[in-house]
Amino acid sequence: MSNVFIAFQKNEESRCIVEAILADNPGASVNEQPAMVRIDMPDRMVIRRETVEEQIGRPFDLQELHVNLITLTGHIDETDDEFSLSWKN
Repeated sequence: MSNVFIAFQKNEESRCIVEAILADNPGASVNEQPAMVRIDMPDRMVIRRETVEEQIGRPFDLQELHVNLITLTGHIDETDDEFSLSWKN
């Protein structure tokens, strides 16, 4: 089993995204640095538009993730409602 991860600039908007990721991915771990926050998850991580909207308090297009994104690892699968990272064999 390998970890996938995603890292964002540390700011108010990405704080809401991180909270949404943690709500939808039990077992995820957070590493906060002064200028960034990194979330690691074994095997697969899912970011759901609906959960981000609940946290941020407004409509959210998953493409907005890219504004504060620093880096990620894993295979990306993206729809209008979910952005997922995983390792596929």
